[in-house]
Amino acid sequence: MNKKLHAIYIGLFIFVGVTSTLLLAIDGYQYYTTPLVNRFFNPQDSLLNPSGLIGHGLGIVGSLMMIVGVAIYMIRKRVRAFLHWGYLKNWLELHIFLCTLGPIFVLFHTAFKFGGIVAVSFWSMTAVVLSGVIGRFIYVQIPRTIQGQMIGIEELNGINQQLSKRLREEFSVNENLISKIEEASRFAKPQKENLRNSISFMLKDSIRIRRILKNIKKESKAASVPSKEIREIQNTAKSKMILARRVRLLSTMQRFFRHWHIVHLPFAILMFFIMFIHIAVAIVFGYRWIF
Repeated sequence: MNKKLHAIYIGLFIFVGVTSTLLLAIDGYQYYTTPLVNRFFNPQDSLLNPSGLIGHGLGIVGSLMMIVGVAIYMIRKRVRAFLHWGYLKNWLELHIFLCTLGPIFVLFHTAFKFGGIVAVSFWSMTAVVLSGVIGRFIYVQIPRTIQGQMIGIEELNGINQQLSKRLREEFSVNENLISKIEEASRFAKPQKENLRNSISFMLKDSIRIRRILKNIKKESKAASVPSKEIREIQNTAKSKMILARRVRLLSTMQRFFRHWHIVHLPFAILMFFIMFIHIAVAIVFGYRWIF
């Protein structure tokens, strides 16, 4: 998938997610803000309550989205026969889309009213979504191939050397500026940081990178380097510096990622377990939507 197609792919997810959420919120605002004791008398009750035509449908669609989102990602990741079916990164993005919009639909299905065992499932779902956001952040900090496999230190060093070679051979970059970029992107030995120190380091490093990129632009303009080339120099330098940051935090992020699974997986299992009980009970009591 090339960059343009990937941008359309992600843009479509954002458009569908934001548009559907806004439409549901705007259309049902009056109903959802009505006190619970008065909702039965609201004209939209037969449509938007949890057993209503739209409300029930949102529960079914949202649940299916989560089930499909988890299933396809796990199959693509773990079943050898599917290892070459597209890039793992793109499947992860589809998983994130389905497992973000699905819970939103389920939230509207509840009409913002939940209690008992269903509340346990809802809060487990909330924990899964929030931990998923954190997991995605940790995931992208670990250097990987386009197929999703982790990259070792030796391979990272090779990538860094290729970026250095590109700066010297493809662009009009003077040695003084190259020296500054190399100094800013020098590989450090992987450190075992705690969460607080890791976040602090990343924030400081982001500010440092922004400052260096600004200086690159200033010096390149003074040397009459074309604007298009300046952007490419900045992108290459930024890649080198971010790579150096990820090398330093490599072992830390790998450790966080292992711990993250311990939190994310049990909540997901609990959520699906209660969800299936809820679905079974609804079917037994005759809540079958349009079927």
